[in-house]
Amino acid sequence: MASSLTKDAASRGTPQDSGKTFFGHPRGLATLFMTEMWERFSFYGMRALLVVYLISGGPDAKPDAQGGGLGMTAVNATAIYSVYLAMVYLLAMPGGWFGDRVWGPRKTVAIAASIIMTGHLALAIPGQGAFFAGLALVALGSGLLKANISTMVGHLYKGPDDPRRDGGFTVFYMGINIGAFAAPLVIGTVGQQVNWHLGFALAAVGMALGLIQFLIGTRHLDPRSSVVPTPLSVQERKEWLRRGLMWLAIAAVFYGIVVGTGHWTLNWALVPIAILGLVIPTGVLLRIKRDKDLSATEQTRMSGYIWFFVAAAVFWMIYDQGGSTMAAFAETKTDDNVLGMHFPSSWFQSVNPLWVMALAPVFAWMWVALARRNREPNTTVKFAMALVLIGASFFVFIVPMGMAGGGTTVSPLWLISIYMMQTMGELCLSPVGLSVTTKMAPAKYASQMMGVWFLAVTAGDCTTSLLSIGGVDLSGRGIIAMEATLAVLAGFAVWMYRKRMVQVLGEKH
Repeated sequence: MASSLTKDAASRGTPQDSGKTFFGHPRGLATLFMTEMWERFSFYGMRALLVVYLISGGPDAKPDAQGGGLGMTAVNATAIYSVYLAMVYLLAMPGGWFGDRVWGPRKTVAIAASIIMTGHLALAIPGQGAFFAGLALVALGSGLLKANISTMVGHLYKGPDDPRRDGGFTVFYMGINIGAFAAPLVIGTVGQQVNWHLGFALAAVGMALGLIQFLIGTRHLDPRSSVVPTPLSVQERKEWLRRGLMWLAIAAVFYGIVVGTGHWTLNWALVPIAILGLVIPTGVLLRIKRDKDLSATEQTRMSGYIWFFVAAAVFWMIYDQGGSTMAAFAETKTDDNVLGMHFPSSWFQSVNPLWVMALAPVFAWMWVALARRNREPNTTVKFAMALVLIGASFFVFIVPMGMAGGGTTVSPLWLISIYMMQTMGELCLSPVGLSVTTKMAPAKYASQMMGVWFLAVTAGDCTTSLLSIGGVDLSGRGIIAMEATLAVLAGFAVWMYRKRMVQVLGEKH
């Protein structure tokens, strides 16, 4: 049963102030930093193993690689990976709803961490049934946690004008990249070289450490993190429960018939989820666009934003293949040694967060330096740059793909360079996407639009999944070239729109 704190209860839950800080920030930031770091450790560690585990023992596996996986084709592995990643971002919206209306952010994060840990433990059990159940639990828990832990970071500061606020989020996001960098090196090594399921178990241990850290450090969090901002009324609770049970019954009957008649295949699960991941973002955007309460200016901005959303979906469609198409290429067609030292292919999944940590300060300095000269690119140009960079990375990818034919493997430097270009694109698009969303969002939908932005990831990944399910070989040079061309053309189209967007966004240049 959901509950919210009264004012008296909130005052009793005030964080203990010992005078200590975390890099000059409230002590609660250390709690959230460590929780997020361990959650990302578990998330990216499992993700590093996911595709290579799925193809292990199958026709697309490396001949001398460890067996014991699910023996799938690379096409099916990409479809499963893409649907899984899409669901993480899609479930962030209901995750935020649970935090706002049912449990409050603090309780939601604790429950989410427990669900994630249980999911990784299920992955540690051999068998397809346990594997897919574990994957579903990790996606559900990640969606619940993702939406609420950032909210609690914001609670630590005295409103949006607190001068420490931006720095606090910077420190918090460093925890993400530290966890993402370390995970493939530890979990990937154990999973690929010792035992797959032991690697998944290590991911569960990582989330358990994060949960313990969170529960111990909750006394340092702001009391608002325990408050349910807009709790459901009794009537609303009954209505949501009725709807949930109705849809659950419909799904149970439908899939019961499919299984009972002997027609069940994995596509009966993947296809509806992938289609849902495209229908929901489309429906949300159209619902907002068609709202008659919006002013003419807001209507114009929403029309422009829809094109930005589509372009962002193209970006993420390519970017997230770093853990699927490129991961499979790293496993089967890339040298696994440097200076005589052999390493598992999952280590390539540490390259992106390493580039983020190396390049983020450079980009921050560069934008400030250009701003002093009044030459900093506006948000539209940065967005276009991101699309061109992600497209260019896949044009470069075509070269090692051509070199790797006939059993020949290519230098790891090819993938390292491609990941660098993709990271540069990410550093242009991620902060700019959030900025564009806040500037173009109608006042009525200011909060919801932040969740809508993340649905671009869902749309991109679901497109990849449907292509794979449809039999498209995403590792073929033709489809790689087509995706690269699409991204560059999208970037050029956004760039052509830049002068109009300066007016819409109210920018100076």
